[in-house]
Amino acid sequence: MDNKALYKLSYGLFVLGSKGEGKENACITNTCMQITSSPTKVAIAVINTNYTCDLIKQSGVFAVTILDESTPFSLIENFGYQSGRDVDKFAAIKPEHDTQGCPYLKEHICAVLSCKVESSQDLGSHTLFIAEVVEAEVLGNGEPLTYAYYQANIKPKREEAKTDKKIIGWKCKICGYTYEGEKLPEDFTCPWCGHGPEDFEPVYAE
Repeated sequence: MDNKALYKLSYGLFVLGSKGEGKENACITNTCMQITSSPTKVAIAVINTNYTCDLIKQSGVFAVTILDESTPFSLIENFGYQSGRDVDKFAAIKPEHDTQGCPYLKEHICAVLSCKVESSQDLGSHTLFIAEVVEAEVLGNGEPLTYAYYQANIKPKREEAKTDKKIIGWKCKICGYTYEGEKLPEDFTCPWCGHGPEDFEPVYAE
């Protein structure tokens, strides 16, 4: 199977915020879609190892920030390339809060959806949440950020590492999965989060 065929599917990029344990957190997701209109419901998929996934399971609520094309890579890096278990992602980016208390961004945003979970299904690497949209607001006039636009215009191009150290593996910068081996196959897809080689960084021998 040619996994690159799946890259032709159209995706957006969103910041998914939730709360729980007296804390709040957010992560990047490219899976959010409307599935019904009366009542309005959406489906989102979140990596099971993400802290935000744990918070959604606890609170049953989340907010979806629909990003626009002005979004800088630093924002994607902040919410998508580190864990809320280790850092406070809102330390430098102060959020707004919806009526459910969920955080959402106030810049680089087209709209925000406030959602209440109705059901969920564990898919192995991800959890699929079905939720009713209880509030929705348009907050900007920019074009919605798609995954294709992000890859072509926002994400830095991968550079080859310049070092004499031996590469013993490759670590996914999105979810932390590690592929053991000196060379990462060009068509490799992360079994945990589905990202390709461009989102892996080398692991060097000590």
